[in-house]
Amino acid sequence: MVDHLANTEINSQRIAAVENCFGASGQPLALPGRVLLGEGILTKECRKKPKPRIFFLFNDILVYGSIIINKRKYNSQHIIPLEDVTLETLPDTLQMKNRWMIKTSKKSFVVSAASLTERKEWISHLEECIKHLLTKTGRQPCREHAAPWIPDKATDICMRCTQTKFSTLTRRHHCRKCGFVVCADCSRQRFLMPRLSPKPLRVCNLCYRQLLAEKKEEAEAERGRAEPIRSALQGYEPSSGDDSDKSDDEKGEQWPADTEFYTSEVCWSSFHS
Repeated sequence: MVDHLANTEINSQRIAAVENCFGASGQPLALPGRVLLGEGILTKECRKKPKPRIFFLFNDILVYGSIIINKRKYNSQHIIPLEDVTLETLPDTLQMKNRWMIKTSKKSFVVSAASLTERKEWISHLEECIKHLLTKTGRQPCREHAAPWIPDKATDICMRCTQTKFSTLTRRHHCRKCGFVVCADCSRQRFLMPRLSPKPLRVCNLCYRQLLAEKKEEAEAERGRAEPIRSALQGYEPSSGDDSDKSDDEKGEQWPADTEFYTSEVCWSSFHS
């Protein structure tokens, strides 16, 4: 189907229509070989409350945005490369049914469909596109994913200290590492996570200690790898840079070369320690 639609006039018209709906706020979507496979409205579990979002599935990207006027105007465009996507089916809750999680290295979030059949169709098409892309590029599936943010209404108290109660004056914050809802005292630290942002991000105290420990381990491992090289170089005199008096034979020689909230059966309150 993808090969049949690629570079056809009808496909170009459909992609142009999507671009037009996003207007100047959206990015150009037309590329050689890119095919629009389907679209639909899904409910996205946002920080404040679930909200309807328009989703467009292409053979290489997933695009979604906020609905201003359905079929006519959208904004807040987001583009997700399918190579970076992993899917996870989730159980129903009292508020939301037919749920699944879209996990990527930069952002993970939960969506729900209007019916079980619709969820199966979305997941089936997404998995088929992802499998085709990974086979085509030779890449391995993404194994590091950003933690989804726990909705604000999931808790009235800090999920780390379990003491601070949220109110109009006591704001909720989210740890960018674990996604937990935490108070200001439990999330005063910032840590640089290049996979998520070029700037240091807010993290809870527990995640900050874990990240520091991981950074220390990486530094020690790097020193361990560098030590054999330093040992091998001992005894060599620095080169003058002038090799005009070397023989041809000499010239030919070279130098030797954490528990996800949505998937865990453990109550979150046990994570505060």
